[in-house]
Amino acid sequence: MPVTTRLATFNDVPVLQQLIAESVRGLSKGYYTEMQIESSIKYIFGIDTQLLIDETYYVAEADNQIIACGGWSKRETLYGGDQHKAVADPLLDPATDAARIRAFFVHPGWARQGIGKMMINLCEAEAIKNGFKALELGATLPGEPLYRAMGYKSLAKTPVSLPDGEHIMIVKMRKEI
Repeated sequence: MPVTTRLATFNDVPVLQQLIAESVRGLSKGYYTEMQIESSIKYIFGIDTQLLIDETYYVAEADNQIIACGGWSKRETLYGGDQHKAVADPLLDPATDAARIRAFFVHPGWARQGIGKMMINLCEAEAIKNGFKALELGATLPGEPLYRAMGYKSLAKTPVSLPDGEHIMIVKMRKEI
């Protein structure tokens, strides 16, 4: 079945919120506890509407169903949805800053079929078109192997504290392009 990509729209948000929760629950087992997974869905992972406004967020579809999402950003935020941001998101300078690879989620039934890689390639190409020469991201532990396979280097593993006392490990990664 062919997989196509397109820009995400605000009309996609309800489906994307469901996809993100299914992805985190299905692909994070063995990396995070159930409590960490549920807390991260509540407090970190979700839609960053700035990506929709900037038209840098994409969906992958098969048979007219959204099966994955992900994007890139010319803004400072490294990871997290609207619920994780408290301040305005300033623009980056392509001459000195790294673009951000953001909010990649694949439905568990479509995992490990090259869809994430396809979308990362799309986002990297768009960042290059916009003058960026490096990319950074905040990877979850289950996402780290994919990004490493795509040429990203781990810079630091950081525990992120959540409001309910849980924490998850996020890996800051970088790739020169």
